[in-house]
Amino acid sequence: MTQFLFDGPENAPVTLLLAHGAGAPMDSAALNAIAAVLATAGLRVARFEFGYMAARRTSGERRPPPRAETLMPEYIAAIDALAARGPLIIGGKSMGGRVASMIADPLHASQRIAGLLCLGYPFHPTGKPQQLRTAHLADLNTPALIVQGTRDPFGTREEVATYRLSKSIEILWLEDGDHDLKPRKAISGFSAADHLRTMADRVAAWSKELQH
Repeated sequence: MTQFLFDGPENAPVTLLLAHGAGAPMDSAALNAIAAVLATAGLRVARFEFGYMAARRTSGERRPPPRAETLMPEYIAAIDALAARGPLIIGGKSMGGRVASMIADPLHASQRIAGLLCLGYPFHPTGKPQQLRTAHLADLNTPALIVQGTRDPFGTREEVATYRLSKSIEILWLEDGDHDLKPRKAISGFSAADHLRTMADRVAAWSKELQH
């Protein structure tokens, strides 16, 4: 049975279903902050955990995450369990967004989801820029928004500029943001709160565009 964490108004026009990254749970500091600011922007946010992460809570063992491909059925099961009323956008932080991107097109074609939101997409493993995770993104049909820090070690602005990505993908770049979208204020002039507000404002506006 999928357990959810909810933020934001129950009667929001759009629901976001977010999965966590490979190494941190659904209530990590980064995802708590992201969910809170999205809720403040008027969006309904539901978070869930893949089985391997939920198992850590009971066993305390930190086993490595399984391959992203093997988590696709779990994500679909979470969509089924959520049974969202109205438009649904799927996505998540890092690996969670990657898994969502791998199941998005059939769900969008059958009108089960309205869009895809990736927060810090892991374009390649850190330190291995040649191992790209972008093949399926070249022909993606689902409207997608990727929010990425310009110095994300899983895909910097300079690196991503060289990739072949579908025209259905919009990328919101956050200056000097890392994999958690956090900038160095002394260098960029932006705070983490500034970037989260920019992210939430764009997600809210983009989700409205999907409804027209």
